[in-house]
Amino acid sequence: MFLSMQPVSWSDISYYDHQILPLVRKHKVVQLNKTDTRFANNELPLEIQKLRCRVNFNALRFTSQIEELGRKVVKILREKGPFLVLHLRYEMDMLAFSGCTHGCNSEEEEELTRMRYAYPWWKEKIMNSEMKRKEGLCPLTPEETSLVLKALGIDRNVQIYIAAGEIYGGASRMAPLAEAFPNLVRKETLLRSDLKFFQNHSSQMAALDYLVAIESDIFVPTYDGNMAKVVEGHRRFLGFKKTILLDRKLLVKLIDQYQNGLLSWEEFSDTVKEVHSNRMGNPKKRVVILDRPKEEDYFYSNPHECLQLLDEPLRRR
Repeated sequence: MFLSMQPVSWSDISYYDHQILPLVRKHKVVQLNKTDTRFANNELPLEIQKLRCRVNFNALRFTSQIEELGRKVVKILREKGPFLVLHLRYEMDMLAFSGCTHGCNSEEEEELTRMRYAYPWWKEKIMNSEMKRKEGLCPLTPEETSLVLKALGIDRNVQIYIAAGEIYGGASRMAPLAEAFPNLVRKETLLRSDLKFFQNHSSQMAALDYLVAIESDIFVPTYDGNMAKVVEGHRRFLGFKKTILLDRKLLVKLIDQYQNGLLSWEEFSDTVKEVHSNRMGNPKKRVVILDRPKEEDYFYSNPHECLQLLDEPLRRR
């Protein structure tokens, strides 16, 4: 028997000293069953921040089977050259939860709405999809993603590993991306029978994608969910590996202007490149907004206390 609880979000050290530690002493084992934003980003002792990095990026391990499969996928990809991992968050549950239906037909919109109402713990039910899209709060569609990758100058023949579940709309929805970048690959096509023990376990499949993502030459998330943020932080920790952090709010505006004939391809591409020249996972100090922690950079996407910043002297190892 043990105590299971959810810690209070964005808490500092005093909360864990005065509320959690006595419970650990009393029960010996305490399960913290949600941990993604339970610790403050900023204003914590340096030793604690460095400990978080050791836990996230040194101590944390997946099962040996998952890590072995991850190495196998990376080896297969590396044998054919460089590869880009695209975290394409255009799955049915993601769209239903976020209320984003851009690119969907009326039947699909109704299906996504029904799914949203089927989950009572998804509190927000009525949403304006186009308004959310214009605010940059929706994952990019496969078509939008293909335009952005082309505008950024990504090589048409590069291997693109799709780190995602089943894409909503299937092959027809993926067609613009597949036409623009024919070397699309997925774990299901690379591993086939090796995945039979994991296919009904979405978290284990995501763990496999995570391992491939941190090893890729380029990582591009189309939505900034928890996994994308942790991969971003891990890649910073590994030496600021190239991670293209898309400015979705500006991108959808530019895409609409281009598709409506208000921008030429050259103008569109030049603007996309300029906007993202400093959004490549390069070193930067984390944003601090003490009274609005949800709007800060998350520690696990930018653990700068643990990283070698470019304006600092080289640390001895």
